[in-house]
Order: sequence, then C-alpha cells, then structure tokens
Amino acid sequence: MSVTRVSSQTSPVVDRVTSLVAPIVTDLGLDLYDIEYTGGIVRIVVDTQPGGPAGVSLENIALITRLVSREFDHSDPVPGRYTLEVTSPGLERTLRLPRHFVREVGKTIAVRLSSALDGQRRIQGDLVSASEDTIVVRLADNALTEVTIPLSIVERAKTVFQWGPTPKPGSTGAATKSKKSTSRPTNEVSDEDDTDTEMEVDAL
Repeated sequence: MSVTRVSSQTSPVVDRVTSLVAPIVTDLGLDLYDIEYTGGIVRIVVDTQPGGPAGVSLENIALITRLVSREFDHSDPVPGRYTLEVTSPGLERTLRLPRHFVREVGKTIAVRLSSALDGQRRIQGDLVSASEDTIVVRLADNALTEVTIPLSIVERAKTVFQWGPTPKPGSTGAATKSKKSTSRPTNEVSDEDDTDTEMEVDAL
C-alpha cells in the first residue's frame, strides 16, 4: 500500500466522497479512518471507534461497499471511470493525517523523513504525543531519547505491529472483488488483518 506525505489537505473529490460516506459509516458505529483518491482508485478505510474492539468484520465491509456504491450511483461524486475500494487499516496502519497520529499515541511507529533530522531519515520508537504540527517519538536507546518531529518533513509513517510471545492463530474469511454485479473471493483475511472489497465503476 502506497503512503503519501503527511498532510491535512484534501481535494474536491475527497470532500464530496467524505460528505456521502461519513454518515453511512457513523450509522454503523464505525470510524471513517481515511479516504484517498489517487490513480482512479477511491479508497475508503474504515475502523472501529477509538478504544473499541479491534477489527472490522467482513460483513460490515461488504455492507458499507453496497451502501456507498448505491449512494455514488445517485450522487456521482467521482468523475470518469474509477475503482471503489473499501478496506480496514490492517495490522500496520498508515499514518497519513495528523489525527491518525493522535489516535495512535502509545503505539510503536516507524517514520521516514523527507530530510534528515539530527542526521537520521528513518526513526522508529514509541509515539509519545501528537499535535496538528508535530509528533514526539521516544527511541529505544539507553537514554530513552525523545525526538520532536515536524509533520511537514514526514514522508511516510506507519504503526509497527509487535507480535506477542504466543501469537494467536488467525481465523480466515473472504474478501470480494467485483465488477458491476459480479463478485468473487480474492484473498483470505483475519479479524486483525486488512480486509478489502473492490468494485469497478463507470461514472455516467
């Protein structure tokens, strides 16, 4: 999954899609984690509410896909041909917006910078705090050094999943990919893994 530079900026298409999708996701008791529109792909990322149980069910992913597709048919928020993808963040989630960092305070994250900070372009550690402009990361060195990083120089960032001593076996399900009204399973997923549904659409 590609990761773009951290930014709070949006586009007219993303704004229109957000206004249509947010009420659907909220009504299901879920959180609209992110929306991206790049390369003809509308990617909608949904998650459980902060502090809630981990994992979005395959049934909810499929339901959101149907409801959003129906709403898009009526409102036509995206010009031309596009692929609609509804997914959950997965084990290691992209941190693309300032609010993503705020949500993940206390987690281990990996950050790649566009320019070196104290001679480093790659930093990994515990996310101590986050604001609209900066994050503070505690390194795993002997001094437990805390580094303040401006979000303006964060090129890529994600959480780092830490396996426990006894990883629980993953249960499997099926994600679907469809074109028009035809669908078929494409990959196996677990409750803690990334779950996708894709649908190709021709805008009239």
